[in-house]
Parts: sequence; C-alpha cells; structure tokens
Amino acid sequence: MGRIGAPEIIVFLVVLLLLFGAKRLPDLSRSLGQSLRIFKSETKAMGKDDKPASGSEPTPPRQITATPDEVSDVSPVNEPDHTDR
Repeated sequence: MGRIGAPEIIVFLVVLLLLFGAKRLPDLSRSLGQSLRIFKSETKAMGKDDKPASGSEPTPPRQITATPDEVSDVSPVNEPDHTDR
C-alpha cells in the first residue's frame, strides 16, 4: 500500500496537466528546481555557520560581581515631565 507505482504517477501528471495547462508546467518545474537549489545552498551555509573555528574554543562569559554598596551608589535618572501644557 505504501509504494507509488507507474499508474499513480501517470494519474498525478494528468491531474497536474489539467490543473495548470501545458504552457505553465515548464515554468512551474523550473521555479521548483530553482527553489530547491536555493534551499540546498542555504542549508549548507547554515551548517558551515554552526561549526566553530578550528582550534579555537569559545571563551565563557565573565561573571560580573558587584557589592551592594556599588549598586546603591547609582544616582536615579530624572524623567522628563510629560504633562499637557
């Protein structure tokens, strides 16, 4: 039941021919092929971006520590008055 044979392919092609017409089928297949090529090249480029540079390990982020005195020394920001004039 899961296999697609010659009769199913022929019926599919006849339905496509009836839906789109003989003039539009070459354009549709050409644009489908171009879209698949673009998709394939983009997936290859994404794979290259994911790989780290050879021999260099990313450095872990530094943890910033602050004492409560350092945090409380920050002066408040005065916000402008937005009342109607």
